[in-house]
Amino acid sequence: MGTAFTLLVLAVILTLIFDYINGFHDAANAIATVVSTRALSPMTAVIYGGILNFVGALLGTEVAATIGKGLVNAESLTIYTILCTVAAAIIWNLITWYKGLPTSSSHAIIGSLLGATYFSSNAGWDSILMGGVFNKVLIPMVVSPILGITIGFFMMVLLTWLVYKMPLNKTNRAFSKLQIVSAGFMALNHGQNDAQKSMGIIALALILTYPQDHFVVPLWVKLSCALCMCLGTMAGGWKIIRTLGSKMIKLQPIHGFAAETTASAIISGASSLGIPVSTTHVITTSIMGVGMSKRLSAVKWGIVANIVWAWILTIPLTFIFAGILMSLLRLLIG
Repeated sequence: MGTAFTLLVLAVILTLIFDYINGFHDAANAIATVVSTRALSPMTAVIYGGILNFVGALLGTEVAATIGKGLVNAESLTIYTILCTVAAAIIWNLITWYKGLPTSSSHAIIGSLLGATYFSSNAGWDSILMGGVFNKVLIPMVVSPILGITIGFFMMVLLTWLVYKMPLNKTNRAFSKLQIVSAGFMALNHGQNDAQKSMGIIALALILTYPQDHFVVPLWVKLSCALCMCLGTMAGGWKIIRTLGSKMIKLQPIHGFAAETTASAIISGASSLGIPVSTTHVITTSIMGVGMSKRLSAVKWGIVANIVWAWILTIPLTFIFAGILMSLLRLLIG
C-alpha cells in the first residue's frame, strides 16, 4: 500500500503540473484579445483571467466525468497509465508553447490517455470506448471550429451593421469596456471546461488506488486543480498570446468582443453537455471568423496553416508519446 500511495501522490503532482502548464499555455484563450486591443494591461489581464479561471473550475464536473469514465475501459487502466498520460501531455504542451502554437491541451490529455491505455494492456483497441471518443472528441473536434468561424463571422457582421454610423473613437471606447466583460466570460468558461480535465485524471487515479462504485471528484481535487489553473494563467503564456492576439489578425476592441462572446457561448454549451471541447480551437476559429468578416486577406493564412497542422497532429502524436512511455515503463517494471 505504501508503493500504491506513493504512485498516487506522484500522479496527483504530475497532473497538477499539467494543470498549471495548461493554464499558462492556454492563457491566451481568455486574454489575448484584451491585451492586443489594450483594453487591459498585460498584468491586469492575467490576474483577471486567473481569478475567473479559478471560479469557473468550480462550476461543475460534467467534463471531468467524461475524461474519467467516458473514453477508456477502466479495467485496462493502472496508475502507471495515468503517469504516462500526464507526462506525454506535459511534453506536448511544452513543445507547442515553445513554438508559440495555440494547440489544444484538451486533445493533448485525451490523446495521451488513449495511447497510454492502448499500450498498457493486451486489449488493444478493445480498451478504448470508441463510441465515447467519436461522440465526445472527434465530432466536437470538427464541429466546434466550424461553429467558431461561422458564428464569429456573423456576430461581427451584425455588430458592424449596428455600429456603422458611430464614430470610430466612440466605438472603440464602448467595446473596450464590453470586451472586458466578454473576456471575463471567456476566462470563466475556459476554467470550467479545461480544469475539469485534470480533475477527471486525478479522480481516475484515486479510483484506481482506492476502488469505489461511483465516480466522484472530491472537493480538494476541485480546489487544487482550480488553483493550479489560476496560477498558470497568471504566469501568462506570452508566446501564444502574441500568436492569437496580433500575428494571426490585427484586432480592434469590437473584434475581440465578437470573438470572445462567440467562443464563450460555444464552450459554455459544451461544458453543460460534458463535452471536453478544445477551448483553443474555439477561440482561435472565432478570431478567424471575425477577421474574415473584414476580408479574407485580413487573416494571415500562413500562421493559420501552422496552427491547423499542430491541431491535426496533437492527438496522434500524444498517442504515440504516451504509448512509447507506457511501453518503456512496462519493460522496466516487468
